[in-house]
Amino acid sequence: MATASAAARGLGSNREIQIPFCKQDNFMNLLIWLVIGGLVGWVASLIMKTDGQQGIVLNVVVGIVGALIAGWFISPLIGVSTINEGNFSLAGLVVSVGGAVLLIAIVSFFRRAGTR
Repeated sequence: MATASAAARGLGSNREIQIPFCKQDNFMNLLIWLVIGGLVGWVASLIMKTDGQQGIVLNVVVGIVGALIAGWFISPLIGVSTINEGNFSLAGLVVSVGGAVLLIAIVSFFRRAGTR
């Protein structure tokens, strides 16, 4: 009898309990986002030969903002999402690196144009 009333209330079912805000999951996602963004920015700075000019913080910023740029411009063209959209595949990393390279190229262009 106790199992019937528990099942009627939904306690005996295999439903998963959803916690709306879990600090540990959000912290882990932020940490992974920063590390992968830093790696993407570092690889992009190696490709563009600006690694000596950038520090760790700028590599992270370039990686994350470059992935945002790739999400807006490159992803719709080829149909692959970026690391900002939770895609940790090789294709997602390549698209994110492409966006970071594009960001460094744009910044370098305006930096050179400002010195003329």
